[in-house]
Amino acid sequence: MQLLTEQMKKILPALYSQDKVEDPLVVVKYFTPDSSWTWYIIEGSEQIDGDWMFFAKVISHICPEGELGYVMLSELEQVKGALGLPVERDLYFVQKLLSQCK
Repeated sequence: MQLLTEQMKKILPALYSQDKVEDPLVVVKYFTPDSSWTWYIIEGSEQIDGDWMFFAKVISHICPEGELGYVMLSELEQVKGALGLPVERDLYFVQKLLSQCK
């Protein structure tokens, strides 16, 4: 599965563009189908090396309330869940405010 499509690149807010927004818009959701990890992508920008850096809220069994931070697309592409399944993009996710992502 392609995690970042050309269409998504066009609609993804640039890094730091929502810094002053109290409740930013989440554009993409990634998850591990065989584990408890979820990444709610808020912003992203292409880096000099062609990789993408995302700012996201990450939720897992380690931090169920979630934590904000940065993750690279290349890192997401390498993550495997408990049964060895790769990260997937939620095809049915509808953009929503961060406060609505539980």
